[in-house]
Amino acid sequence: MENLSRKTAAFHTLGCKLNFAETSTIARQLTGAGYEKVNFDEAADVYVINTCSVTENADRECKIHVRRAMKANPEGLVVVLGCYAQLKPQEISAIEGVDLVLGAKEKFNILSFLDDLQKNGHGQIHSCEIDEADFFIGSYSIGDRTRAFLKVQDGCDYKCTYCTIPLARGISRSDTIENVVHNARQIAAKGIKEIVLTGVNIGDYGKGEFGNKKHAHTFLDLITELDAVEGIERIRISSIEPNLLKDESIELVAKSKRFVPHFHIPLQSGSDDLLKKMKRRYLTALYRNRITKILDVLPDACIGVDVIVGFPGETEEKFLETYHFLSELPISYLHVFTYSERENTEAAQMEGAVPLAERKKRNKMLRILSEKKKMAYYATQLGKTLPVLWEHENKDGLMYGFTENYVRVQQPYNASSVNQVEFLTLEQIQPDGNVSVVPAFEGFLAKV
Repeated sequence: MENLSRKTAAFHTLGCKLNFAETSTIARQLTGAGYEKVNFDEAADVYVINTCSVTENADRECKIHVRRAMKANPEGLVVVLGCYAQLKPQEISAIEGVDLVLGAKEKFNILSFLDDLQKNGHGQIHSCEIDEADFFIGSYSIGDRTRAFLKVQDGCDYKCTYCTIPLARGISRSDTIENVVHNARQIAAKGIKEIVLTGVNIGDYGKGEFGNKKHAHTFLDLITELDAVEGIERIRISSIEPNLLKDESIELVAKSKRFVPHFHIPLQSGSDDLLKKMKRRYLTALYRNRITKILDVLPDACIGVDVIVGFPGETEEKFLETYHFLSELPISYLHVFTYSERENTEAAQMEGAVPLAERKKRNKMLRILSEKKKMAYYATQLGKTLPVLWEHENKDGLMYGFTENYVRVQQPYNASSVNQVEFLTLEQIQPDGNVSVVPAFEGFLAKV
């Protein structure tokens, strides 16, 4: 007989891979306590919204998803957590429909707040001072995707003048190597083929591993241990600071059968003057050196870049420094962010604000450059036979996958290929920017 008393919970995640890992872990807590997970647009007893503070419209996005929850079930309890919830708990609690706001320390204790929670027209706030968020909770996403996001590090000790993440997530701290390896093995046991390592500043891995500020281990120690984990076909490193990406780590990736030739390295500006104003810990010469080193040992590597336009003091001349620096670098794509003022950051008080219309124009210029870079990179890969991991989505009869070096490919949907790695030859760039593939010739497969 069906259990009519079973409670349901729905989840929505805004922002980064780290948020996805944490939402998935919180979802497992609720399902372990007897909740049934349902889609966010279905009627649920509890809706959990994990927010981001990096997006320019964090407040608007949060309100949109609260309204979605209320439309699906006006009596459902709405819980908002994550970075924006830590930074602006009062604002969120005032949103109509919000019942509970949890800060950085409290979000992993969600079950203890749900038992007595009732809908009464105002949002309860449970939010710590950020210096209390000095502990580590291991997390990973599983079940929703072909790949798993594995959290290895949290928080940041850098003081970049535009960034609120240290205010939202606290000091840099790390999971133990033993626990990361344990989680990786659990992921492998589920049949997931790819792990993406995530954190706020993963190159700083090892700091705070055992509750102190010193590095017990290094990022190189971590990836060396993970490289030996059986059952995972691919491990991908997410965003890593250029000053923390050491030669030894690049060389390990070059020799590894698991770590893939794909790096995402924040630049933020191609002007040394602006990098200093941002309090970044490198200049363009070091950045260029990292790109050169990668391509020396991994000539087919995909290299993604984060860049900010419209930072205070970014004159036309300084923007063009960035544009030309990126244009000349042998990189593969850009993630372009338009600077927006954030409370309690140094940059918000700086002179030389760039007009919003100019920020948007510069963003568009770099997005066009990104598309050119991506197509040029894809063109270098045509004719090569590479392993492709297929994803589950069926979009208008097509399925999509990624090569190890992050070329997005497509083929007619075939259910038997989902979550499988297949060697395929990259054939042609399609009008939508993806690459069509054909089966590898028999002689190649025999060699593999």
